[in-house]
Amino acid sequence: MISPSYVRTMARYNAWQNANVYGASDGLSDAQRKEDRGAFFGSIHATLNHLLWADQTWLHRFGAAPPPAKRGIAEGLTLCETWEALSEERRRFDGVIQDWADQLQPPDMAGDLTWISGATGRELTRPKALLIAHLFNHQTHHRGQVHTLLTGFGVKPGVTDLPFGENIWTG
Repeated sequence: MISPSYVRTMARYNAWQNANVYGASDGLSDAQRKEDRGAFFGSIHATLNHLLWADQTWLHRFGAAPPPAKRGIAEGLTLCETWEALSEERRRFDGVIQDWADQLQPPDMAGDLTWISGATGRELTRPKALLIAHLFNHQTHHRGQVHTLLTGFGVKPGVTDLPFGENIWTG
């Protein structure tokens, strides 16, 4: 399904795009970043908190990080209260994701993972490779929402297309 090279590429893409949306968001006021704009999680700040929380949750499930400070999806929306704390933790955790990806070997992606899903309230078992692919798909999905919220404020984030990323492909 996927390879360690794919995971390393996506980890670098993730860090590049997080820098993109966070950089674009830096120009907004705190009130604008926290304004409920009708997105799934309401605001830019809450959506980016959710994304960080979910990344921390999945890396914990993969055995590569401690659990996030907040335990549920709703609580994860307030993982980091200030923009400075959120931005700093995002940069730090992107490094954790990249370190994990750099160490990943094919056997680490084999087999199934069983966990208790907060979203469904039940135990689920899925292939590890599928869940790793989901980690990156989930990131892209929610960054797309933030991109839309930013354009609603008249902010134009940078290029998002994977082929145009510098130094992200690990071949």
